[in-house]
Amino acid sequence: MGIQWYPGHMNKARRELASAMPSIDVVVEVLDARLPHSSENPLIASIRKDKPCLRILNKSDLADPAITSLWISKMTSEPGMAAVALSMKQPGGAKAVPSLCKKLAPHRGTVLKPLRILIAGIPNVGKSTLINVLSGKKAAKVADEAAVTKMQQQFEIEKGVLLIDTPGITWPKFENEICGYNLAATGAIGKNAMDPAEVAKFAAGYVLLNYPDLLRERYGLATLPQEGIELVEQIGRRRGCLKPGGSVDMEKAAGIFLTELRGGKIGRISLEKPESI
Repeated sequence: MGIQWYPGHMNKARRELASAMPSIDVVVEVLDARLPHSSENPLIASIRKDKPCLRILNKSDLADPAITSLWISKMTSEPGMAAVALSMKQPGGAKAVPSLCKKLAPHRGTVLKPLRILIAGIPNVGKSTLINVLSGKKAAKVADEAAVTKMQQQFEIEKGVLLIDTPGITWPKFENEICGYNLAATGAIGKNAMDPAEVAKFAAGYVLLNYPDLLRERYGLATLPQEGIELVEQIGRRRGCLKPGGSVDMEKAAGIFLTELRGGKIGRISLEKPESI
């Protein structure tokens, strides 16, 4: 199944991002800590070029901490790049973002030479929540769904520091199908662009291979199946997702699995590792 999702406003957002970039000092790219590679938009990298960049691995409370540490090490080895793992459920950590950006652009940050920080990233990775934490108010609209912010917004978060929020943009075509499935599994892709049963089957297969103990504990399974689709079916039977005649309603079962995966109910799970890229 190919996953394509590029709403019309995102094309406009891409143009606005490109036009704003010359005046930006530091780009803060918000990634999903569970899938830093899949949630990295290559369009942002091509528009950013050699601008200093701080990558925030958000939702780190949902990700495997050992895998997150590996990602941080990999990213910080790149020139002009810093990286930090954060969770907006613990907003205190986000207060360090301005100082981290000042280190990347030490010549900026005064009233006469304000530090202009651009917040970028794909939909539903927590950009608007970060804006609200840094500004200390509900300056940006937040929702647990893709594509909420639809226009560029600017905020002064402290004297000499300006924050520019942009709509989340995906790229027109996912060349790597695995990236598309990963994004869909975490809810970064709009619901109308995905088949929940196919996405759940893919994600369940990965979790079976990499986190079997978490599955046993969460679903009380003494013996795990070999395939993702079989796992989704077993979960459906245990949760009573049955049709007349006793067959499993796979769409409902998939919805349960994906909801619990996204909410961290199964455990702290990373969907990709640096060495697998």
